[in-house]
Amino acid sequence: MSERDVDVVILGGGHNGLVCAFYLARAGLKVTVLERRSMVGGAAVTEEFHPGFRNSTASYTVSLLNPQIAADMDLARHGLHIVDRRMSNFLPLEDGRHLAAGPGRTQAEVAKFSNRDAERLPAYEARLERVAEVLRALVLETPPNLPDGGWREALPEMMKAGRVARRLGGLDVTARRDVLDLFTKSAGDWLDGWFESDPVKALFGFDSVVGHYASPYTPGSAYVLLHHVFGEVNGVKGAWGHAIGGMGAITQAMAAACIEQGVDIRLDAPVAKVLTVHGRAVGAVTEGGQIVRARAVVSNLHPRLLFDRLVDPAIVPADFRDRMAGYRSGSGTFRMNVALSELPRFSARPEPGDHHTAGIILAPGLDYMDRAHAQARLDGWSARPIIEMLIPSTLDATLAPRGSHVASLFCQHVAPQLSDGRSWDDHRETVADLMIDTVDEWAPGFKASVLGRMALTPLDLERRFGLVGGDIFHGRLTLDQLFSARPVLGHADHRMPVPGLYLCGSGAHPGGGVTGAPGHNAAREILKDFKRRRYPGPGTGRRARHLR
Repeated sequence: MSERDVDVVILGGGHNGLVCAFYLARAGLKVTVLERRSMVGGAAVTEEFHPGFRNSTASYTVSLLNPQIAADMDLARHGLHIVDRRMSNFLPLEDGRHLAAGPGRTQAEVAKFSNRDAERLPAYEARLERVAEVLRALVLETPPNLPDGGWREALPEMMKAGRVARRLGGLDVTARRDVLDLFTKSAGDWLDGWFESDPVKALFGFDSVVGHYASPYTPGSAYVLLHHVFGEVNGVKGAWGHAIGGMGAITQAMAAACIEQGVDIRLDAPVAKVLTVHGRAVGAVTEGGQIVRARAVVSNLHPRLLFDRLVDPAIVPADFRDRMAGYRSGSGTFRMNVALSELPRFSARPEPGDHHTAGIILAPGLDYMDRAHAQARLDGWSARPIIEMLIPSTLDATLAPRGSHVASLFCQHVAPQLSDGRSWDDHRETVADLMIDTVDEWAPGFKASVLGRMALTPLDLERRFGLVGGDIFHGRLTLDQLFSARPVLGHADHRMPVPGLYLCGSGAHPGGGVTGAPGHNAAREILKDFKRRRYPGPGTGRRARHLR
């Protein structure tokens, strides 16, 4: 079966694929999205995991979704409603104390542990925000690329580099030094330079190991911390919130915006290969044998999946193939969804309260996190894991029956691949039991309240969502895989080494998280190429307009 002549076919209906499809269709192109699963959303979906209990299956909280994209797609009109946490974070401690964080409360809470740290907190937040603001400004820009060719190709990239340099040049010398530190240092070294209290450093340092299979003392982990603070919710920078209906509410709203623009979204349509003619991408072939021919092919898949499985290696330059083979992907994430008969009662704060709406961090210090990573590297998982628990049903009554609750457990550290030929399929339930038992140590009675659970190992995350090595970012956020080097130096502009093939997923700048930015930026570059008439043959869509 063959279908001809759409302008663009997009592989994968995750959030970035939907964002890219929206902008291309709004500019007048005819767009088809091919999605492997029976629902759109990729890793940003809401599913029933136990009778009567629904939750965000993989990605689980909102902050990084770009506000410009949400406004352009009019996601609120399409049903998206995001609510604030009543407390940002809650860190219980083994001695019965706790540290709470959130607007209007963090400094007083920090003072319980160190007056010096409380005095330094405003300067820390201001300097971190100064650097985060630079990142926000760069999120919706295509990084300077390293093109082949002469000065005609190099000049636009030099101009981009000049714009980035001007942004950095607007910073004072202290902020420039902070940029250097945050891109090269470990989070532990960065935080040790600011604070003396272990709980305070744990509160901020947790962000450096989220989805990052590393110690907080691994060089470069300070950037992972930074990556998690440049978002905003409801106009509040750095805040985190919850989408009513779960993360699937975001992608359902995106799908509705796409359909309104005329995008053809096809479910249960796994792609078998990228169709090429004379070395150029000209469409996609599904596993069912359907051929969708297109003037451009855009992949929302992990870049390793794209080039390992779907693109003929004979048409890919040898050096790029080698780089892709060495592209590092793997996070230490073990993801669980849990149905509960009641709210957990933490030893540090047993009564119900705002802390149940927070990101609850079960990891009392950076040394604890460091040991968790070291043991996972040796044994495959840590006997003392790092867990962040969210209880979204405290903010969203649609997820669980009245009086019951759902919890998201985002657990670190486990090895992306087990050694000695072991399979995660044989150890899933053992590690899931460990995670439940660990929470029970902090909140006695938690285990008895569990009605049902879903456990996803790194292997499950790869098979279910295409996250190679369970990597929630589509590739590690290290200096050699960031900005102009993401995914590979020379292809930061979303154009892959096969003509007509583009990357719009989290393997492109600015990386992972439910941002929508890679999809937005890829659409802009694709529209530039359509405007330049780089595509042979007649187009079926209307003349492409500029991306607004």
